[in-house]
Amino acid sequence: MAERLAADGAVVAVHYGSDEAAAHGTVDAIRRAGGTAFPVGADLRAPDAAPVLYAEFDAALAELGLDAGLDILVNNAAIGPLGDIEAATEEHFDEVFTVNTRGPFFLAKYGLARMRKGGRIVNVSSAVTRSAFPESIAYSMSKGAVDVLTLALAKHVGDRDITVNTVAPGFTETEMNAELRQTPEAAAGLAAFSVFNRMGRPSDIADAVAFLVSDDARWITGQWISVSGGSAL
Repeated sequence: MAERLAADGAVVAVHYGSDEAAAHGTVDAIRRAGGTAFPVGADLRAPDAAPVLYAEFDAALAELGLDAGLDILVNNAAIGPLGDIEAATEEHFDEVFTVNTRGPFFLAKYGLARMRKGGRIVNVSSAVTRSAFPESIAYSMSKGAVDVLTLALAKHVGDRDITVNTVAPGFTETEMNAELRQTPEAAAGLAAFSVFNRMGRPSDIADAVAFLVSDDARWITGQWISVSGGSAL
């Protein structure tokens, strides 16, 4: 998503929670392609994560000689360890909600103070909020809260011509679910969720996000858009 938005002309702040090397790798890739990007680090489990992130964001913009402000916020950070209700612990539950729900809420709160008229917010949820997935109940609940955040924010900021939408991927080839597809049989099982019999690619999700933050999507807000290859149809 970062590389796609940079290719479309956005100056991209690439956030990382712990993997600084990966963030710098993404920034380097964007710069090699002629785009502009910089890393910002903040552990979303920390109470002051959003102010820390935006302090770095503001400082980086100033260093680049760019006007302070925000046009696009993509809330993509999440953790998703598996666990049914019997396996879940209080610590696990609290960590999932801190990162997946509290994180987007306060990133949006502090982001809106910087966001210009006509801005865009895209929250990344999950297809599990529209189907039963007890194997990851806390994760599913945390993403359900993000769906509600989209609805409320869309109405709240409409008078500023800011749109707020949700994209909901299905199983996508990222590190989050790598342990679930360690064998060909396991990978085939995940692919079978989609009517196209394949897992999603990061570019599939990035294309949807790029559309929603473009001017072509100016009349779309408060929507939940499945980007799951028809999973669970």
